[in-house]
Amino acid sequence: MKSDIHPKYYNDAKIICSCGTVQITGSTKQELKVELCNKCHPFYSGEQRIVDTEGRVERFRRRFNVE
Repeated sequence: MKSDIHPKYYNDAKIICSCGTVQITGSTKQELKVELCNKCHPFYSGEQRIVDTEGRVERFRRRFNVE
């Protein structure tokens, strides 16, 4: 087997969510930034929050006159 081909593994890597939640896990990157986590995702939190990407929700509401 070849030596020194694997990336460095960090046991204390930080995953930072846009809501401010920080989780510690193992990864090949020392810091990861995500948009949604289990604290703020609508499926897990029970909130009916719409994650709007590029104004698609507003365009849908205008098109079909949905309030």
